[in-house]
Amino acid sequence: MQINSTIRSLTIRSLTLALVMLAMSAASFGQFRVAITVGPPALPVYEQPVCPGDGYLWTPGYWYWDDDAADYFWVPGTWVLAPEVGFLWTPGWWGWGGKAFVFHEGYWGPTIGFYGGINYGFGYFGVGFEGGRWDNGHFFYNRAVMNVNVTDIHNVYNTTINTTTINRVSYNGGNGGIDARPTPQEEAAAHDRHIPPVAAQDQHLQTARGNPQLRASANHGKPAIAATEKPGEFSGRGVVEAKDAGAPYKAADNGGAAAARQSPARPAIHPNDLPPAERPAPPNSGDAKADKKYQKQQEKLYAKQDQERQKLQQKQDQEHQQLAQQKASDTKTQQLEQKHQQQTQQLQQRHVQQQQTLQAARPAPAPAPGRPR
Repeated sequence: MQINSTIRSLTIRSLTLALVMLAMSAASFGQFRVAITVGPPALPVYEQPVCPGDGYLWTPGYWYWDDDAADYFWVPGTWVLAPEVGFLWTPGWWGWGGKAFVFHEGYWGPTIGFYGGINYGFGYFGVGFEGGRWDNGHFFYNRAVMNVNVTDIHNVYNTTINTTTINRVSYNGGNGGIDARPTPQEEAAAHDRHIPPVAAQDQHLQTARGNPQLRASANHGKPAIAATEKPGEFSGRGVVEAKDAGAPYKAADNGGAAAARQSPARPAIHPNDLPPAERPAPPNSGDAKADKKYQKQQEKLYAKQDQERQKLQQKQDQEHQQLAQQKASDTKTQQLEQKHQQQTQQLQQRHVQQQQTLQAARPAPAPAPGRPR
């Protein structure tokens, strides 16, 4: 299967601090998340909840993989505020890579890229997007495929889309998968400026991961929460239940597969989301004085970095509390989360650079003694 080189960014575990920095950069826009040896279940049948307000764009539901549970779980479709005027959502998709199924992350961009030929519905029928368009800074919704309340939203139009063939297959390639390749236009779209899933989408995924009822082994391809009106809101009137599974569920197709972790988790939003810093073993150069001096410098640096993490976390917590007291809009909340994610990534990059600089000054290990003759 041909995979666009811009989308292809398989991140492996770094062995040096310099490679850690490269891996963090790749994690921001990398398309590969996990690879497994079994395909995801079929896409469930469900209705689209009503659009909550002007400027929200539909992001279709999809199956994702949980290493810990060794199972797929359903990430409900939901309406998300576009991060920029003129940007559209290209859904993520599963594809057979020759030896394993690989997930290609979705992204925001000015044009729709390749999403595996998967028919997610609601305007995403395998190629392009028929659910709406941007015009003079406003998004106009196609009422033929989008559930929009025209009393609240007036920027609408109606263009019927002929979709006679409904295919619920949720992956590209492999045994029984969709046979589709990117068009020249979709390949060109991959070179446009992209934005990864916004903070609200990351939180939406984590909420889905934490719900055992959304695992395929529990819902047999028919999740009780198939779609939501807003990200992360998994209860209330805005929740839509699946009408049916897209195909008969076979437990043997989805159980017990070992996932290969090919990239780090999604970019951290807050300092508390960051993994603990890896601390190298104490140096053993044969110069006790130099080793002790370096060890003190290392402990001082890690103490300082821990303090900076805590300080930034406290600041972000205070900003969240202030926003909650103000009863801020979803737009402001999303903007704050994006700001926090940027702050956290900048902090992480700065700390890696500091650790790299210190590592360069590490006393060289003592030479191995020569073999006796």
